[in-house]
Amino acid sequence: MADAIPSGLLEACVVVGVSSDKLKELQQAYHQDRGIKLPLLDAEVLQAHAPPFVKKENAGDAPNHTLAFSRLQRRRSYMKKREKPAEPAQDAAKSNGASQPPAENLSVPKDIDLVALPQLCFPAGLQIYRDCREDSYHFLVFTDVCGNRTYGVVVQYHRPIQSSKDVLSQHNNHSTSLRLYTTYGICVISKYPYYSALRDCLSCLLIQLKTCRLMEFEERVNEFSAKLALVPVPPPGQLHVEFSLRPLQIVLPSREDKDRPAVDLDLHLPFLCFRPRELLEVVTCILMEQRMVFCSTDWARLTLVAECLMLYIHPLQWQHPFVPILSRQMLDFVMAPTSFLMGCHIHHIEEIVSEMDDVILINIDEGILIPLSEESADLPSTPCAARDCFIKRAEGLQIHYDLEVCHLGTGTDVNVLRAKRRDWQRRLNTEIQRITLELIVNIFGEVLDHLNYEHRVFNSEEFLRSREITDQKFYQKVLDTHIFHSFLRDRLNGKMDAFTRMELSTRSETHKTRSMADYPRRPTMHEMALKCTSPETRLSKKLGMSLPNLSEHAPIDRTRQTSFKKVRSESGLHVLEKPIKTFKLPELPPPLSYHYVQNYYSDLINQLGRVMVLMGPSDSSLMARYHYLRGFVSFVAGKRLDALGDFQNLYKTDTDIFPVELVTALVDSLDKEERAQADQRPELIRLLSRVKREHERERARPPEYGTIKKFRLPKTHMQLEDFVRSVQESGIVKDLSTIHRLFDALTVETCKGAFGVDSALKAPCQSVFYLDSCLDGQQKQVDPDVFRYFYTIWKETEAEAQDVDLPVAVLKHMEHNECVYKLSSSVKTNYGVGKIAMTQRRLFLLTEGRAGYVEITKFRDIEDVRISSAALLLLRIPSLKIKSSLKKEVFEANLKSECDLWNLMVKEMWAGRKMADEHKDPQYMQQALTNALLMDAVVGCLQSQKAIFAASKLAYFDRMKLEVPMMVTKTTSETLKHKINPSLDLTSQQAVDVLLYTPGQLGVADADGGGNPKLWCARSDGKVLVFDAASWSMQQNAVQVGMSRVNCMLGVNQQQLWIGSQDSVIYIINPCSMACNKQLTEHRSEVTGLALEERSDKFSLLVAYSCSAEGTVIVWDVSTLQVRKNFSLSCGRLQSLQLHKGTLWCCARDCIMGVRRNGTVQHKIPINSHLHSGLLTFSCCLLLDEKEQLWSGSADSGQLCVWRCGDLSGTFQKIQLPDCTGVLCMIKVKDQIWVGGHGCSSGMSRGKIYVVDAERHSVEKELVAHTDSVQTLSSAEDRYVLSGSAGQDGKIAIWKVE
Repeated sequence: MADAIPSGLLEACVVVGVSSDKLKELQQAYHQDRGIKLPLLDAEVLQAHAPPFVKKENAGDAPNHTLAFSRLQRRRSYMKKREKPAEPAQDAAKSNGASQPPAENLSVPKDIDLVALPQLCFPAGLQIYRDCREDSYHFLVFTDVCGNRTYGVVVQYHRPIQSSKDVLSQHNNHSTSLRLYTTYGICVISKYPYYSALRDCLSCLLIQLKTCRLMEFEERVNEFSAKLALVPVPPPGQLHVEFSLRPLQIVLPSREDKDRPAVDLDLHLPFLCFRPRELLEVVTCILMEQRMVFCSTDWARLTLVAECLMLYIHPLQWQHPFVPILSRQMLDFVMAPTSFLMGCHIHHIEEIVSEMDDVILINIDEGILIPLSEESADLPSTPCAARDCFIKRAEGLQIHYDLEVCHLGTGTDVNVLRAKRRDWQRRLNTEIQRITLELIVNIFGEVLDHLNYEHRVFNSEEFLRSREITDQKFYQKVLDTHIFHSFLRDRLNGKMDAFTRMELSTRSETHKTRSMADYPRRPTMHEMALKCTSPETRLSKKLGMSLPNLSEHAPIDRTRQTSFKKVRSESGLHVLEKPIKTFKLPELPPPLSYHYVQNYYSDLINQLGRVMVLMGPSDSSLMARYHYLRGFVSFVAGKRLDALGDFQNLYKTDTDIFPVELVTALVDSLDKEERAQADQRPELIRLLSRVKREHERERARPPEYGTIKKFRLPKTHMQLEDFVRSVQESGIVKDLSTIHRLFDALTVETCKGAFGVDSALKAPCQSVFYLDSCLDGQQKQVDPDVFRYFYTIWKETEAEAQDVDLPVAVLKHMEHNECVYKLSSSVKTNYGVGKIAMTQRRLFLLTEGRAGYVEITKFRDIEDVRISSAALLLLRIPSLKIKSSLKKEVFEANLKSECDLWNLMVKEMWAGRKMADEHKDPQYMQQALTNALLMDAVVGCLQSQKAIFAASKLAYFDRMKLEVPMMVTKTTSETLKHKINPSLDLTSQQAVDVLLYTPGQLGVADADGGGNPKLWCARSDGKVLVFDAASWSMQQNAVQVGMSRVNCMLGVNQQQLWIGSQDSVIYIINPCSMACNKQLTEHRSEVTGLALEERSDKFSLLVAYSCSAEGTVIVWDVSTLQVRKNFSLSCGRLQSLQLHKGTLWCCARDCIMGVRRNGTVQHKIPINSHLHSGLLTFSCCLLLDEKEQLWSGSADSGQLCVWRCGDLSGTFQKIQLPDCTGVLCMIKVKDQIWVGGHGCSSGMSRGKIYVVDAERHSVEKELVAHTDSVQTLSSAEDRYVLSGSAGQDGKIAIWKVE
């Protein structure tokens, strides 16, 4: 399995030049005629060196032994392959007898092709000189058919051509004027873009080559290559690797994260070549996938500038041909019909201009762009706000190192000077990466608001309409590119990369908190009034974002795009960096001796081990990097099981850098003996099974994982399933029950072909509608024209609401997040003439003439809404009457044809507000507003005799008020404080499996809610949501913890929150950074319980306990995450555990046990001894320390059982809970026991909470606020109790504690 061995720094080293035969011929000709013109020669591959350089069976070989490239694919050099067919027999014989190896012996790894390499090493051709020239470097990028890139650094250095006449002339002290100099190209190829490091390595090599004899040349290059192959590449993170290659100390910087390449070049080079505005134009050309040719007089500058630009657009990735250097033989590549980014010498510009007229020339030396066509010259510019922000930041960069060190003295140690320069460059590179990443976030950040993750749909038309007029042309071009398509795929796949992190950190406060209260779903009137936009700009948004779907996220504040000061977010740009650590490798050994190499690996592994011992467990992130590096080296050294052990430790330190492909290759390379040894080590068994599961999961991944759809209006008739998908994709609404009601509304009259056209009523969209009687026995369908017309009305209604321009005198009466959603036509009312405006809180009259504000009523103050008619001459005009509890006078408006619609809408809003107040659930009001807006769109769409009847299908809350009394009891209403829906972003409710409250942290910055208390909510889809417990607003996007449901959570300390999952893993989240990159994998079954042992003092060891369903209990050292002890209990299903005075109380289905720390069962209460009490299984238990009592509950009984801990075998007390059919959870709050379960209320099955007095054992309160079982409870510092319910309800209730 040699192919599976990971590669080090070097992939191959290739020497390119002219064969000795040709040099001899040229030298002879020159001696005969010194005036001849020296020709331009074609280079060819002379040597190729690639690992492995040593093998175990070669242990006794000499150091200069030439090794067979056993795992390499043999390739011929470009020149030999081209010349061999035309070579005469005698020339062939001469060539075979030359000192150069035949083409068949040139071998390189199979993914490197040598055909074009000589041309790239000498892009201008190989020139023979009469004098010695200065060495020059340039850089190469190779891209295979799969898009994988390999990198090369080339040095061209000169040596005199040796001949017998030269030797004689030197002995005779003659002049050396007859000497000619040839050029050799040495190309070091690596899988990693270490441009600066490899250039430094080649500089060290040249020191040796310039003093060595020609016969030693190949040996020196081979030894150099073998040394570089011993250098491991650092893992992603803050650990760099340093090694010595005399006379320089060379540093390999690590990647910032696994999704970014290493940055080992000067990122400020483009800023030295271009002004910020021109640099933005180049970036725009890349984003639009133009055909670009970079040109310069310096070959090195071409690749470095092009690579910098690729890093500027991260995480977007260039998807087309990328050839930064074109040799003179490759210029026809620019005729490619696709987009490309290529580079050539400036001497070739005239040739390209004469052949091409649709490319953009980018002159690096002069910092200008030269479009060769009118279309290229008319490219749109970057969006205005993003452009201004980038230019402002770029102008503030300090990109001149001389200014940084002008106050310092002259250093004498070259390595110290290089280290200072390197540190300055790293800081500058970091700042440039943040600035360019912010540019990408400012350009594409709001794309996320137009994605439908469930159906993988991007609503591009809606996104374009929401852009400024001046920016739309830019987005029209960019949205159709391969770059953007790849970017969308990553967003829809939920990729958490640098873009996502910055986008989250720079969101406005409104969007970041995603408040659960009744707020609008688009910018409020206050925000619109604050924008200094022209009327033309406002009109450009006439068909902008969809009207509010109040079960979705809040909109992102547009200030990030319109205000530079807002863009300049401290949280987005000034992130605290982790300190960089550098690990220095041992001295590189003689690399062609197996024993020396093995000793080097052993020394390296031991040195890493010593560093890790000295570190301790304080910095787990850095420890993970050392584990990764040691595992990498162990793999290369053949210690596969040790490597697996180190990679297994990444689960406890940082799973983000776990190398899945490398570990998979490592597992596949195990022989039978090693696999047998692995099967005897439990931690390796877990790792092997996990790798297997990950591989199977990857293979089972659905094909649509990579697909992206654009929203399209349907073109065929839709049944219910198709209709649901179309509505959700359109972004109008997600809630399934609401969509079902909308389907009923749009199909009230639709049924084609029942009675014929004569009996039909026609809508303005030319669709045919029929009466309900025609639907008997037929399946309902929505006509595509009906849907299109409904969607258009929806958009137009939204545009009208967004164009409302309220005067300041009106705005001062409205709350800061209030917004007008519906505006009537001008009507006559008893308050005057004007337009009735509806917000999510109130109705008010916008009077005409001198615009004024007259409040009609708040929805919670309405007492009655009805329609009456007023006589006008011979007509009766319908009017709407609204009675408010705060006003004696009844409001009356002559709404004419709008009267029935406003009657429906106001009643729905009134009913929604009433239910929201009674149930303390703002989602009811949000849903009522959505229903009212849908009614408006349905009436506008149908415009038929039954339009109002169709709209009434959406009057959900008004109907619920009439059909089923939704009143809550007085006790529940007084105790209930608030309700939260953690499934607002989903199409259907998810169960709340676990709740955990964690108190605030003193001394932690509150900028991002870091110091506030938090509520952690585990949903049944395996995601954990975090709410700010001060405002009950969502603080973070959901954190995915595995693919299974969560059983338990435990706040261990300020750095660790443990989550036990049904997939047998304990996931660890850092509450400060919200990173979930540690896992404990020792359990073999689902983790069901977690407990923490209180420390006697701050210096004692912190110990945690965990249990799994099959009865295993593990004792953990929290600081090291190592297992201190484990034991197994014999029971049915172990469900929970808690500590009480040194005794571990374990609740199983069939018993409750008191267990000592060593695993000895001290007490046991079997379920079979209580069958007479109706208990079939235990579901939970609770220890009351001060009362020495043990309480238990059962999922199939409404009884609580109470034992005295001193006499568990004696009698116990039963507490009967009224109308309770099962107990699922219990917690102690002050002197009360809060019990959650399920029972009956008003003849319906409901979730119930019982508050039991712990002293008198009596039920004090019976609370009913969930429509499904209460399955988790949590206490918030004994001030509030938080309850979570099962999937049919799926909400969190917040209760006051008395």
